[in-house]
Amino acid sequence: MAEAILRSNGLIVGYSGTPVISGIDISAESGKILTLIGPNGAGKSTILKTLIKQLPPVSGAVYLDGQELNALKPRDIALKVSAVLTGRPNPELMTCGDVVATGRYPYTGRLGILSEHDREVVAESMALVQVTELRDRDFNRISDGQRQRVLLARAICQEPRVLIMDEPTSFLDIRHKLDFLYLLRRLVLERQLAIVLSLHELELAQRFSDTVLCVRNGKVDRMGPPEEIFRGNYIAELYGVEHGSYNAELGCVETAAVPGEPRVFVIGGGGSGIPAYRLLQRRGIPFAAGVLPENDADLPIAEALASEVITGKAFEPVSAEAAEKALALAARCEKVVCAAESFGTMTAENRRILDWAKEKGVLLPAEELNAL
Repeated sequence: MAEAILRSNGLIVGYSGTPVISGIDISAESGKILTLIGPNGAGKSTILKTLIKQLPPVSGAVYLDGQELNALKPRDIALKVSAVLTGRPNPELMTCGDVVATGRYPYTGRLGILSEHDREVVAESMALVQVTELRDRDFNRISDGQRQRVLLARAICQEPRVLIMDEPTSFLDIRHKLDFLYLLRRLVLERQLAIVLSLHELELAQRFSDTVLCVRNGKVDRMGPPEEIFRGNYIAELYGVEHGSYNAELGCVETAAVPGEPRVFVIGGGGSGIPAYRLLQRRGIPFAAGVLPENDADLPIAEALASEVITGKAFEPVSAEAAEKALALAARCEKVVCAAESFGTMTAENRRILDWAKEKGVLLPAEELNAL
């Protein structure tokens, strides 16, 4: 079992003695990433601020290496814990290199004079986060995403055992989000850091976390490995999703289906129908889809967005009965779109729908779907 560096016991957090969240018994372990998720305003930031002594606990205690946090001096905490929170620092006349170097202050003493070793750690931290080229740039004259990476370099420069971050990927583009989280995983594996962070990007929380803590309605609603948290309809329930859905298997959100009688029937399969489904939904056109086997890549998206879906059994050829149902449904629609490029042995019956649409003159080429 991994070593618990930072843990809480019977923790209740809040402001001015007023509880916001109770029942917080968590453990930040060496070599593990603990991620907090939950609706806006649920109190994730409040938990993180309490874990670094920025807020006093309403009740309960936080322990760092077995010592109660409230009994430790700020420098003792800074030698083991670093944080990147959502507030944007606004240092005057400081370069990015200067900002990163502040991470060494717990080691420099009152005069803040960097040793040669300190300078080496600063350079190494900036290189690790790929911000070396920003060393001499004014911190207030770089982008939000660049600032976030510089602040991570400062936190790493502190050489902590625990790294706490509040929504660290919020200002990053997709490349830098992935680079950022890849770097965190390297730090966890190579330096055995314990990382506690909050994320809004559920697909990232699902893929990069060792443990996920869910906050809702003033309490820790659920905690466990992502394989347990991202299952079934729980995430939609956690966030109170009403107009749309969250697919736990694919890690993606879909908006709600357009209500009404379907106007277009889509023949898809193997992922080919997904662009058509989403285009029709964006255009506000209700549609139907089929015949899709229960294990088909199209099916989760079709079920989320289509008015009606005709399905078949997994690993079996589409049956004549299912094809007849699909034909009857297609006959109620104004147009038929065939997104599938070909029909294999398993989906051969779907060709009947295509042939029928050609015969009736209702087939709309997929490339003309934009014209609807």
